[in-house]
Amino acid sequence: MTTKLDGEDTASSRTPSVASPATGEPVRLFSREWFAGMALRYAMVLVMVLVIAYFSYRSARFGTVDNLVTILVAAAPFALIALGQTLVILTGGIDLSVGSVIAVSAMAGAATAKANPGQVWMTVLVAMFVGLFVGCINGVLVSRLNVPPFIATLGTLTAGSGMAYVIGGGAPINGLPAEFGAIANTKILGLQIPVLLMIVAIIALAVIMKRTTYGLRVYAVGGNRHAAEIAGINAKNVLFSVYAFSGLLAGLSGVMLASRVISGPPNLGQGYELDAIAAVVIGGASLMGGRGSVWGTALGLLMIQTLNNGLDILVVPAYWQDVIKGVLIVSAVAVDVWSSRRRT
Repeated sequence: MTTKLDGEDTASSRTPSVASPATGEPVRLFSREWFAGMALRYAMVLVMVLVIAYFSYRSARFGTVDNLVTILVAAAPFALIALGQTLVILTGGIDLSVGSVIAVSAMAGAATAKANPGQVWMTVLVAMFVGLFVGCINGVLVSRLNVPPFIATLGTLTAGSGMAYVIGGGAPINGLPAEFGAIANTKILGLQIPVLLMIVAIIALAVIMKRTTYGLRVYAVGGNRHAAEIAGINAKNVLFSVYAFSGLLAGLSGVMLASRVISGPPNLGQGYELDAIAAVVIGGASLMGGRGSVWGTALGLLMIQTLNNGLDILVVPAYWQDVIKGVLIVSAVAVDVWSSRRRT
């Protein structure tokens, strides 16, 4: 048997080690396991870099500042509903109604703007109130009546879609005042208001989820609701709040989208709930709840919008764009399942 003398190092002791990002076990820096763990943890970042590099190589137009602003403007309304969807999914639920909430909020805001020219603040408040109201209905159904989130929000999706047509009498609301268009098209510090709202919302919600007890409660309810209730957390209030918040953000997104086109289309927001869910899933959140992050959702959202923008520039048909996004979603879920099994 050999003993290690004072001051003597072996090869393994000289090699620094860290915990594996995938399994948590100690591994040597720059080893194969270390690279595999880092690649797994930052898979979407690597994919994002490769996508940007590819589109920049194929088109000089893609890498311009103007095109970056275009991507951010397109992402802003989706960011609001994706952030609300993030909180819902973190609790193990799902909100299918946000697309219809966008439509009914936009129609309510457009009707208010037409009846009260110049009252921009009233238009925004009405749209947000409508979104909050629908979100509260979802919250009551899920948290108090124990209706499965899929069924509850599917019902409000259908009802909201019909109500949007009721408000407009089956037709879009046109002839809106110019002040209505200023809501989404006014620039501050060179950026449109929706882009600034997106940046502020992402930073604020990231801080709330990371640094406050509310964020911890949301994660706890999604991770194990029974254990959270034993620990003294009011799971019903947490569930109600996330659906109400999702509806509020969808209402704000609706008035922003309507303001961009200076119109109130009753079919506005159709299918947006799927893109919001896709952004959250691609960002690494688990549909079982308890795992995910605001920054991950922001990355997933930018990934989707970057793909849409780049594929449009390369004149790729819309049906192929849907195929590519579908493959990306399935791949993200597959990576999530595989990494979960490795951790287990």
